[in-house]
Amino acid sequence: MTKSIPNILLIYTGGTIGMIKDPETGALRAFDFDNLLIRIPELKLLDCNISTTTFNEPIDSSNMEPKYWVDIAEIIEENYDSCDGFVVLHGSDTMSYTASALSFMLEHLAKPVIFTGSQLPIGDLRTDAKENLITSIQIASLQHYNKPIIKEVCLYFEYKLYRANRTTKINAEHFEAFTSLNYPDLAESGVHLKINNEYLFKPNARKQLVVHKELEKNIALVKLFPGISKQLLTCIFNTADLKGVILETYGAGNCTTEDWFINLLKETIQKGIHIINVTQCSGGSVMMGQYETSEKLKKIGIISGKDITTEAAISKLMYLLGQNVSPKLFKTIYETALRGEMS
Repeated sequence: MTKSIPNILLIYTGGTIGMIKDPETGALRAFDFDNLLIRIPELKLLDCNISTTTFNEPIDSSNMEPKYWVDIAEIIEENYDSCDGFVVLHGSDTMSYTASALSFMLEHLAKPVIFTGSQLPIGDLRTDAKENLITSIQIASLQHYNKPIIKEVCLYFEYKLYRANRTTKINAEHFEAFTSLNYPDLAESGVHLKINNEYLFKPNARKQLVVHKELEKNIALVKLFPGISKQLLTCIFNTADLKGVILETYGAGNCTTEDWFINLLKETIQKGIHIINVTQCSGGSVMMGQYETSEKLKKIGIISGKDITTEAAISKLMYLLGQNVSPKLFKTIYETALRGEMS
């Protein structure tokens, strides 16, 4: 069989990785990706064809929102047949949110979509951008019998490839900015690129890519803390047009058993608002009913987020609400792993 050279599309959305310092002012400005090969000549050594596309106006990741997730999904949709893999350059602060969302939006994805970024700009002497970018493109190019090895949305940062919807940003200063505490690394880059094949997502290759673009933004994220007031929570749960709530509870899904709190949650669910229980802990899982303090939540119909990250919980809620899933099925579908986002 003749080995084909993979076509990789590099999508720049914004973020530190695409910045260079103006030599005169020292200010950071967006990098011209048409000159990518001039800036990073090492890319010529990769065994693939690289094309680039950029957002008309680069988005700082703090300004990232669902309408831009749709833009990224549409770029992938438009180039899906002509490209073998995609590398999305994105600011690190909200990368886990965007990458998680794309994992749900791209149903039956059978090609790699690798998110990466950097802590230092591409022109900086000590930058982590070059390694992150080069290895992300190399991973997106990996093939076996002319078929991509990676067939899911991933996040690559500082020598490790993660399943995107399992990641969380844990450090604002270190190069090791991300972690995946509830799922093993998919690959590690050292002297050799080691792929952990047993952990890769295996989609149904016979099905065509379906791109979902309807996302419901009328949701809330509530982090419980000792002494949280009835007045505050009543205000949040009575928000007009509220469709769902991610409730960050303690430990394995525990919360106060005060009557006012349980009654408020019960009334909210009866109004058709979905409430998802996720843990505040970085690692571990919600196990409702394990302790008395979560038994009541189970009885009133709170949805278990199991070991999902908050970032994936939010994007999964937006995605499922956008699908108009029937209320009777919603809990069952939410508690089912759709893209490997929960165990």
